Amino acid sequence: MNNTTRFSNRAENYARYRPGYPAEIIPYLKNSIQLNSSKVIADIGAGTGISSAIFLKEGNPVFGVEPNDAMRQKAELYLMQYPDFHSVCGTAETTRLPDSCVDVILAGQSFHWFDQAATKVEFKRIAKPDAHIIIMWNVRELNTDFAIAYENLLATYGRDYTADGRDVASEHKTTSFFHPCKFEKVTFSSREELSYEVLKGRLLSTSFVPAEEEEDSIPMMVTLDAIFDRYQESGKVSFDYTTTLYIARAHC
Repeated sequence: MNNTTRFSNRAENYARYRPGYPAEIIPYLKNSIQLNSSKVIADIGAGTGISSAIFLKEGNPVFGVEPNDAMRQKAELYLMQYPDFHSVCGTAETTRLPDSCVDVILAGQSFHWFDQAATKVEFKRIAKPDAHIIIMWNVRELNTDFAIAYENLLATYGRDYTADGRDVASEHKTTSFFHPCKFEKVTFSSREELSYEVLKGRLLSTSFVPAEEEEDSIPMMVTLDAIFDRYQESGKVSFDYTTTLYIARAHC
């Protein structure tokens, strides 16, 4: 499947049901890289704008670079109240941004789709002399019976799940990308409670499982129903997440 178009029929669920990022990230970055509202952010692979919103709420100008039309349009709708959000049709390898124009380059869950060699060249081109690169993602912890059952569902019904799923959290990919620059690694923990509606939407936002209109989704949804019924408490289940940030200078 083409990496640019693979989320086209998932954009609505992605925008509504994907997890956000912990609020503690911003205070940490203010201390670590002296983040302030004047810093210009490039959110690469911005998707529906989940990570862009964190910085827009702080007053930062944000370029949301996203190649998928459906995802980019959702971001434009979601973030329309922010005049400093600039939507750009581009990729990590060809952002279409000017030279030396941004203070922070951000990449989230989409990082594992990037061509690392070409992306590294492009990031250096668009970065100001003192710019930083931040790579961050959420990892769902397998620390409860419910989380393990949900993981097994993904493994059963997912297409190419090993390559498309938890491989996002490959530290080797990140350290290789930053080499030879030194980087800082920091983690944050959070818990999210989900109703059945949110759990279903979260599942269907995933690119590698059958879409709801596909016949293959029927047994998957039966399994999801059974898992939810077994583990829910007061109509909710919960996921624990670890959010990892890798922070490095763009030029070293």
